[in-house]
Amino acid sequence: MQELFTKLLKEIGEDVTREGLIDTPERAANAFRYLTTGYHENLDDIINGALFDSEMSEMVIVKDIELYSMCEHHLLPFLGKCHVGYLPNKKVIGLSKIARIVDFFSRRLQIQERLTTEIAQCIETITEAKGVAVVIEARHLCMMMRGVEKQNSVMTTSVMLGELRHNQSSRMEFLQLIKNN
Repeated sequence: MQELFTKLLKEIGEDVTREGLIDTPERAANAFRYLTTGYHENLDDIINGALFDSEMSEMVIVKDIELYSMCEHHLLPFLGKCHVGYLPNKKVIGLSKIARIVDFFSRRLQIQERLTTEIAQCIETITEAKGVAVVIEARHLCMMMRGVEKQNSVMTTSVMLGELRHNQSSRMEFLQLIKNN
C-alpha cells in the first residue's frame, strides 16, 4: 500500500523526496489500514460474550455515538453521530459493545444507508431484540469539499426493525428520546 501512495503522490505532480512527504506514503498507508480495520475484525471477538440475561423490557438507547467512516464513492470521510435503541427480549448487550459495533461497520468503505442497515441488523441478530432502531446523522466531505460544496448539509438515515418499525408509539418514544435538547 505504501508503494501505491508513493505512485499516487507522483501522479498528482508531487516530489516524494521533499522533506514534508518523505514519510507520507507510510503514514497514509497506516492511516488507511486503520480506517478500514472493519474488514479484518471479527464480530464475535468484539462482542466477547458481553450478552447478559435480563428481565429488562423497556427501551435501551445509546445516543450520540461518534462515527467516522469513508465514502466508498470518493474515498473521503464522513462523520457524525449514531443513535441506537432496542427493546430487549430477555437479553441485553454490554454498553460499550454497541459503540464497537458502530465502529466495526463504520471502518469500511461505506455508504451511510447501508451502514445504518448493517448496524441495525447486527444488533437485532445478536440480541434477538423485539425491536431495533438506528439513526445516523452525518456530514460527508465528498459533498462539502468537492461537487456542490455544501458546508452545512447533514444526511440523516434511519432503520427501524421489529416493534420499533411496526409500533408507532415505540418508534415515537425512540425518536423523542434521541432528540438533542
